This record gives sequence, structure tokens and C-alpha cells, in this order.
Amino acid sequence: MVIWVIGLAGSGKSTIANIINQSFLKNKLPTVLIDGDVIRKIFGNDIGYSIEDRLKNASRIRELCKLLDENGINVICAILSISEKDRNWCRENLSVYKEIFIDIPISLIQKRGDREIYSQYDKALISNVVGKDIKFEKPNHSNFIINNIGSKEDFIDEGKKIAFSILENLK
Repeated sequence: MVIWVIGLAGSGKSTIANIINQSFLKNKLPTVLIDGDVIRKIFGNDIGYSIEDRLKNASRIRELCKLLDENGINVICAILSISEKDRNWCRENLSVYKEIFIDIPISLIQKRGDREIYSQYDKALISNVVGKDIKFEKPNHSNFIINNIGSKEDFIDEGKKIAFSILENLK
């Protein structure tokens, strides 16, 4: 099984992925947590942040997830996943694919101070920022959608409910 946790930078992907990972590990399920930024480091930060480089990183992650999935290891993946084409590949090539979309406006991420990249983009200090000059294609078929507009406690509770739901469906 691969659980694909997607959303903009600062949306809360890592938080939800960690909640689900802990639930799986607590239930003694063989599980690996993958983060898009960690994969970049594993490959020696050999790519940048252009649309082409982002798609290349997503391809690497998809293939790694497929390998782990084929070997009976559950994967929880926190990734921007900007393309519906990538997500469709996952639906077609993984044994069980669950998608969790964390929806939050960039303005709220900026207000919370969760990511500097948006304000750096607004000051023309950087480019290639998903949600600004790189389009983020909102998913068409997510299994779960979390609107991260409330409190952090509500957001964490929602993550726990999703983890419980996924685990219940495994039984």
C-alpha cells in the first residue's frame, strides 16, 4: 500500500504523514516514510526546482514507492505531487493507492509563517515556486481531503481519524 500525502509546501503534509506512519508502526506493519526533500538529498541534490526537475524527482519517488510496494512494504509519502498525471500513474501501478490532499490557501500558509518560500517569491528573490509561478494541479480523485484552515489540534485530529480509517480497512 502506498499512501500519497499531497499539498503545497507548508500545508502540513509531513505532519499527517508522520501521524499515519506512527499508527502503522504501532500496529507492527512494515512501513517506510518518504519525504520528497529527503529523496533529493539521497540523490545528492542533483536537481533543482524547475518544473522539469520537480517531475524528475516525482518520477524517482514513484518508482521507489513501486519497488517497496512490490516487496510488501507500506509506504507513506509526503510529496507536493504537482501533476495529476503522476497521481494517475500511482493509481494504475501500485497495489493499493490512497491519496490524501491537504487543501490550504497560500495566503494562510504565509499568515501562519509556515514557509518563507512564498514571501521570498513575492519579493522576487526566488522563482520556481509551486502555487506561484509553477501550477499545482489540485487532485481529481483524492480518497481524503483535509481543509487545513482550522486549529492545529483539529488538523492533527483529522490526521488521526484518517490513519484509523485506513488501518480499519486493512483488517
